[in-house]
Amino acid sequence: MRTPGRDDTTWLRASLLVLLLVAGLVVALTVELPDVDVVRRWLDDVGGAGWAGLVGGVGLVLMAPVPRTAVSVLLGLVAGFVPGLLVALAGAMLAALGSFGLARWLGRAAVTRLAGPRLARLDRLLVDRGFVSLLVGRLLPVVPFVVLSYGSGLTAMRLLPYLAATALGILPSTVVQVGVGASAPALVSGVTAAVALPLVALAVAGALWFRRRRAGVSPS
Repeated sequence: MRTPGRDDTTWLRASLLVLLLVAGLVVALTVELPDVDVVRRWLDDVGGAGWAGLVGGVGLVLMAPVPRTAVSVLLGLVAGFVPGLLVALAGAMLAALGSFGLARWLGRAAVTRLAGPRLARLDRLLVDRGFVSLLVGRLLPVVPFVVLSYGSGLTAMRLLPYLAATALGILPSTVVQVGVGASAPALVSGVTAAVALPLVALAVAGALWFRRRRAGVSPS
């Protein structure tokens, strides 16, 4: 038998989860990112504590509806490939664990009440094959990271298969994304050179043509 007090607690927790997600989205849309050089100097000044803080910050950011791709590319640009990759992976795992825990604690009971037998069938599937299902979802770039993180916590999926599938599933895409960010300065330099060299050659050719033309029309 359901008691009114228990029902109130269930929906209160679910409302809190929704509010946290909305607040995270508002913060992500309104807070300006610091300059890349500012972040680099800060990391150089504070040392290990700064890197730990960066991992924690990435974890918090990825618990909000923020594209993980953009965060990983930015980390590659700021920290370089190897440090950026380590921070991106650690932060993503921290966010995955936090999102899973929040959804399980705050939203699972409400979803169970609403979905009923349909959720029970999904729970049985995920308990048996949750690792493979989540691994495929993590490997597909079209499935948002935050959706899978919170969605898994709303089901009966077990924690260890969830973490293992997440770690394996995000590795390939994170390597590519951080690599793009770390290569951005070289790519920009290459593009600049590719554009500048033809322009210089064209300017030199134009100057030579103009000089010869003037020489040809000058009175003897």
